[in-house]
Amino acid sequence: MKIGLRILLGYFLIVGLAAWFLLNVFMEQVKPGVRSTLEDTLVDTSQLLASLVAPDVKAGTLAQSPVAGRMQDYARHGVDVNINGVRKRTLDYRIYITDRHGIVLFDSSGRDVGRDYSRWNDVYLTLQGKYGARSTRSRPDDEMSTVMHVAAPIRDGNEVIGVLTVAKPNASVQAFVERSQRKILQRGAVLLLLSLLIGLAFAWWLHHALGKLMDYIGDVEAGRKVVLPALGTNEIGTLGRALEAMRTRLEGKEYVEQLMHTLAHELKSPIAAIQASAELLQEDVPPAERRQFLASILEQNARQRQLIDKLLALVRVEKQQRLDHPERIALGPLLAQVAQDAAATLAARGVRVQLQHDEASVAGDALLLRQALGNLLDNAAGFAPSGSCIDLTAQRHGSQVELVVRDRGEGIPAYALERVFERFYSLPRPSAGKSTGLGLPFVREVASLHGGTVEVLNHAEGGACARLCLPLLA
Repeated sequence: MKIGLRILLGYFLIVGLAAWFLLNVFMEQVKPGVRSTLEDTLVDTSQLLASLVAPDVKAGTLAQSPVAGRMQDYARHGVDVNINGVRKRTLDYRIYITDRHGIVLFDSSGRDVGRDYSRWNDVYLTLQGKYGARSTRSRPDDEMSTVMHVAAPIRDGNEVIGVLTVAKPNASVQAFVERSQRKILQRGAVLLLLSLLIGLAFAWWLHHALGKLMDYIGDVEAGRKVVLPALGTNEIGTLGRALEAMRTRLEGKEYVEQLMHTLAHELKSPIAAIQASAELLQEDVPPAERRQFLASILEQNARQRQLIDKLLALVRVEKQQRLDHPERIALGPLLAQVAQDAAATLAARGVRVQLQHDEASVAGDALLLRQALGNLLDNAAGFAPSGSCIDLTAQRHGSQVELVVRDRGEGIPAYALERVFERFYSLPRPSAGKSTGLGLPFVREVASLHGGTVEVLNHAEGGACARLCLPLLA
């Protein structure tokens, strides 16, 4: 499992558990909270009404009391109001009054006058001077039928002479409970959704940054030219820059060691030849042989200079990770310039060049491409028979352009096809000795810098063919 997905799952698990816990607490507390508020209201109401009817209960004139008449009349009224989106159409208070023995003297519903309520908790506890309240189901099998009863003592001085109870069905406030729970669930769902989106955004950012770093590491492992991507100034960016610095140091050390070994190996032959010729020149030799030895020294010295120059050019292009300022390059003028650069060499070998190109352009470094094509053309000229023709063409193929250099020589031996891009590997030319073996590695590095590829193979109709493919500039 990828680290981004792990972090997302862990983050969402924590947020989900926290949200579930909070929602569960809120949902469980809504109903008790609403009922506690209802009970508080019933306490105030019962105390107020008890103080109002106390004189009539004391005088025994409750039946003729205008207060009792108004309470009786209240129960018959209706109402139609909208309370925060909840429609209320009934008045739900039930009020009853008992004497000091618990016998019902007044009932706003008119159904229990004369009954003994002395065993109900609201009446029983109040008559004992305690807080009297109870919640009783009107239908034993229906939990939603509970009715809350809150009693207040009717006093004559300090003596309790009766009890007034105000009752209200819990179902009358159930709509408020359900609305609150519904809103909590809706807001909780929005919270979870926002948390998920934030977690996804964070996981995407982390995955994107780590993905760029992993792609960079993969390119480094594959040996491709790659530049460290922009990773910001965070910990991932610091890690990337540390890897880049470590890579540069390790590659530099390994590169120098390899370069020194190969250079020392390649310089052994010309140095040995120069030393042998110089030793022979110390002796008394005929003038013709002296001229031959001097020519050999000059030739080997030129070979060393050419080897060092090409090696330095290859080192520069190998260490270059990207093109700093790519420019638009028209291929027609570029091919013409390459052919002109090689005109003297081609004329000396009796070889001509045939140009053919489409109207196309690429983005890159004109000097590097000119040198790379020059190396390919020089190789082709070295193996082309005298009087033959070398094709130098540029053709568009989809989103790429294919630059081809083809000679009419004997082609490349099968054993050498897999090694032609090795540094210092070369084949003997018909008209001269081996080359430095650095031309094709230079071409491969230039192709990589330009996002392209190069291959050298034998043509079906004879001769060798080098193909340099580059991205086409729209």
